[in-house]
Amino acid sequence: MSQGGSSPAGGVVAAVDLGATSGRVVLGHVDRDGVRLQHVARFANDPVTLPEGQGAGGAGRVGLHWDVLGLWRSVSAGLTQALRDEPGVASIGVDSWAVDYGLLREGRLLGSPYHYRDERSAAGVETVHAVVPPGELFARTGLQHLPFNTVFQLAADQASGVLAPADRALLVPDLVSWWLTGTAATERTNASTTGLLSPATGEWDVELMGRLGLTPDLFAPLVDPGASLGPLLPSVAAAIGAPASLGVTAVGSHDTASAVVAVPLTGDDAAYVSSGTWSLVGLELPSPLLGEDVRAAGFTNEGGVDGRVRFLKNVSGLWLLSESMRAWSRSGTSAAERSSDLAALLAEAAAVTRPVAVFDATDVRFTPPGDMPARIEAWCVEHDVEPPRGRPETVRSILESLAAAYAETLRDAERLSGRTIRTVHVVGGGSQNELLCQLTADCTGCTVLAGPVEATALGNVLVQARAAGLVHGSLESLRALVRRSSSPVRYEPRTTAAPTSQRG
Repeated sequence: MSQGGSSPAGGVVAAVDLGATSGRVVLGHVDRDGVRLQHVARFANDPVTLPEGQGAGGAGRVGLHWDVLGLWRSVSAGLTQALRDEPGVASIGVDSWAVDYGLLREGRLLGSPYHYRDERSAAGVETVHAVVPPGELFARTGLQHLPFNTVFQLAADQASGVLAPADRALLVPDLVSWWLTGTAATERTNASTTGLLSPATGEWDVELMGRLGLTPDLFAPLVDPGASLGPLLPSVAAAIGAPASLGVTAVGSHDTASAVVAVPLTGDDAAYVSSGTWSLVGLELPSPLLGEDVRAAGFTNEGGVDGRVRFLKNVSGLWLLSESMRAWSRSGTSAAERSSDLAALLAEAAAVTRPVAVFDATDVRFTPPGDMPARIEAWCVEHDVEPPRGRPETVRSILESLAAAYAETLRDAERLSGRTIRTVHVVGGGSQNELLCQLTADCTGCTVLAGPVEATALGNVLVQARAAGLVHGSLESLRALVRRSSSPVRYEPRTTAAPTSQRG
C-alpha cells in the first residue's frame, strides 16, 4: 500500500451529487498523488408546486414537491456524457439531501415526492408526539427535532391517505439507485436521518414503526457505504452507453455524510461546518450522545461512513442569502434592481461599518420559501432591534447571524462532548464566501480552514474508489489524499474586533 492508502494504478468513478438547489455529475480521477474532479454536468433542482385534492390535505392546498423525473432526466444525460468522456468508469455512486422519499407500488413511483419544506409535516409532528413523546423519540433515534424529519412526513402522509397505496418508501438517493439497478436498498447514513433507525444498533427500529402504525416491509433492507448495489439495468446501460457490467456502489448517500468524508480532519480539536443550503455544524465522534442535555441543545446523532457519528446541529445556511436574492429579483422595479450581483453585494457587505442586527438564524420562520428580507425585518421589529438598511446591510446581517449561530453551536458541542475546538473546517459552497469564513473565525475565536468546495462529490468519489480497490485504508487515509489534492484557505480571528453587532 502506498503512502496515504492510495493505489498506484488509479482509475475513474462517476459521482451523482444531488443538492437541494442543484445537481451535478462529476468524474473523480483517483491515483496515488490525489483525487481530481472533472465536472461533466450541472443542472438546477427547482421544486414544483401542485394543487392538492381532498385526499392530500384538503381542497385548495398547494403542495411543494421535487421534480424527480426532471432530475432523473438530467442524471441520465450527465452519465451519458460522463461515459463518453471516460468509457472506463469503474462505478457510479449517488448522494442527495436527506429525509425526503418517493413512494412506490410494485416498483412504480406514486406521484412526485414531497419537498421537506412542504408545510404538511406539522400535522405529522403532533401525531407522532402523541404516541411517542419527544424525549423518548430522541432517546430512541438520537435525532435533533426538525419538523420535516422523515418520521413526521410519513405520519402526515399516513393520515392523509397518501401512504396507503405504497408498498415501498425509498429515500431520494436510494430511489435514483433503484432506477439505475433495480435494487431496493436504504443506505445507513441517510436512514439515520429518518427518525426510524436505532443509533445503538444501526438497524431499523421495528418496534417504533409498529407503535406508529408503519409497516416494516415498507422500508428496504439497509446497506453500508461501499456496498455493491449491482450492475445497471440492461435498459439503463443501453440508454446511457454504459457496459452491461458497470455497477452502482452505495456511498455516504446523505450528502453531508459524503462531505464529512472529505473534511481533512486531523485531530479531536477540529470541528466542521458543511456550508450550503443548510449549515451542518459539528464534530465526528466514535459513538452517539443521547442525554437529555443533548436533546435540549438541539443536537443530532447521524450516521457517518465507517460507523462514525456525525454529532451536529442543523443551522440555517446560505438559503437565507439565496432566498433574499430571489426576493430582490422579484421585487426590483428596474432591470438593475432585478439582477442583483451577489459578488458586488458581498463586497459592499464587507465594507459595512455600522453595527447590524444579528438575528436567530435557527428561527423556524426562515425555513419556508418566501420573502426573507421581510422576515428578517419582522424578527428585528419583534425583538426591538434595528433592522438592516438596504441590501448590503441585509447581506451583512445574514452572514453575521450565521457566524454567530456557528459559534454558539460549537460552544455547545464543546460542552456536550468534552472536547476543545481549535480549528473549524468550512467545506462546501460557503467555503468560497470570504466574508462568512472571516466572520466565523472572528465569532468562534478559532482558525478557520476553508475548502474543499466540492466536499460532497469528493467524499462520494473516495468511498467508491475504496470499494473499487483504487485506494485503501481508513477515513484518515482518504482524508490524507484530500490534503494532498488541495490546500485550504486559512482565516485567523482578527485581533481588532469587528463592529459589535446588535443582538436581540
